[in-house]
Amino acid sequence: MVRASKDAMAALQFLPTLTVPEGRAAGKRLKLASYQKDFVRGAFAKDVAVGLLSIGRGNAKTALAAGLALGHLVGEIAPQPKREIIFAARNRDQARTAFNFLVGFIEGLPEEDQEQFTIRRGSKLEVETAGNGGGLARVIAADGKSILGGAPTLAILDERAAWEREKGDNLENAILSGLGKRDGRALIISTSAPDDTNTFSRWLDEPPPGSYVQEHRPEPGLPPDDLESLLVANPGAREGIGSTPDWLQAQAWRAIARGGSALSSFRNLNRNERVASDDRSVLVTVDEWLAAEIAPADLPKREGPVVLGVDLGGSRSMSAAALFWPTTGRLETLAAFPTQPGLSDRGASDGVSGRYVEMADRGELVTMGATTVPVGRFLSDVVARLDGQAPAAVVGDRFRHAEFVEALRAAGLERVPCVWRGMGWRDGSEDVERFRRALFEGKVRCLPSLLLRSAFADAITVVDPAGNHKLAKGRSTGRIDAAAAAVIAVAQGVRMSGHSNAKGRFAWS
Repeated sequence: MVRASKDAMAALQFLPTLTVPEGRAAGKRLKLASYQKDFVRGAFAKDVAVGLLSIGRGNAKTALAAGLALGHLVGEIAPQPKREIIFAARNRDQARTAFNFLVGFIEGLPEEDQEQFTIRRGSKLEVETAGNGGGLARVIAADGKSILGGAPTLAILDERAAWEREKGDNLENAILSGLGKRDGRALIISTSAPDDTNTFSRWLDEPPPGSYVQEHRPEPGLPPDDLESLLVANPGAREGIGSTPDWLQAQAWRAIARGGSALSSFRNLNRNERVASDDRSVLVTVDEWLAAEIAPADLPKREGPVVLGVDLGGSRSMSAAALFWPTTGRLETLAAFPTQPGLSDRGASDGVSGRYVEMADRGELVTMGATTVPVGRFLSDVVARLDGQAPAAVVGDRFRHAEFVEALRAAGLERVPCVWRGMGWRDGSEDVERFRRALFEGKVRCLPSLLLRSAFADAITVVDPAGNHKLAKGRSTGRIDAAAAAVIAVAQGVRMSGHSNAKGRFAWS
């Protein structure tokens, strides 16, 4: 356990003197949970200017921040004259939540102590005190005017992941620059953003010096009703704060039953996962994909023609191949990375920790070549897995035609019919829809695959005004190559099946 600084000790001593203003524990003394104590110690440690907390909704992060704000306001924490505390949120209504907690804590104080506060609830939401050198707490919104010229001693940026990008970044920059005038401190708290490109995600993934990060996010790809991972995102449930474990599981079952945006929202808000809650930006949800995974004993046989879908990676990136038997719905995938850098270092730089090493241990990922994957050799390895069966068709990116032809020749596949597909709106939208339909109709079956789970978790679709979808990454370091290979292989298999039914024989197109 990290030894608490002077400011942290003052906060840990002040907070238990407050009375809980609402909820199941209303009227009782505030009792800090272990994860809250950890955040206070870390965020108020020496040389820390920004404390970051990412946790599931309903774990009292805003209430904790409001209690710390009151401690600053009365001069119990980091005392200095004319203290200024800022509550910042996406809009005024969101900021009012923290403000109401602050007022609730004040109303729980003895009457003689309440008299030192002036509370304004008009056009401005403010609390002012003249005691102990004076202090002012006020609310601002990221959709309003900037605060250039301010000099806050404490700033609370609530639900930072939900702020509008440009206005939010401008307000954040103005706040942080103002904090430097008086050695102020910022507390940035939020549930997870939907993707890694969000400013809050970048704070967590690439914290600058002087930052403390506490993130309660479970491993990706787990079922939404998995209790242990639910409690990772909701540590308050173990200690009587917020939602109970039973309620969380019941909400998970409800979200599973409803699917779609309800399930995505549950993962994002209650499981604190980086999942886009807008269905239009998701290729398939994690749960929709998990429905295709089956036990080895139930895996369909390799019967009928096989389609080989290939997504060639560029220099230093992943290449992936998918084998799909449309007659039985069996799907197999394999991916490759160059040997430099190693899988551990690559996983660290991509923000997935040891996931690539685990994929390699499972036989789903191989390494070959130095700084680029030799695609001819890679395709040869894929074909070798067919045990002598020749692909009925090979599907690849039209944009990489020349490189693709050379690779096919090196792998001895020059006589196999090739189907060239574009990755833009025209071909991409058709392939995405064919893949989704086959998946939802139960026509895709594969063994549990960490490679595919990871790829589908990172895969989104970009939608044009006409409603066409094309495949894209959900984060800059995401690896969706295996998903792309699976999409084009399954889509081509579905087209071939349609030709077979129409003409009375199996044909490729």
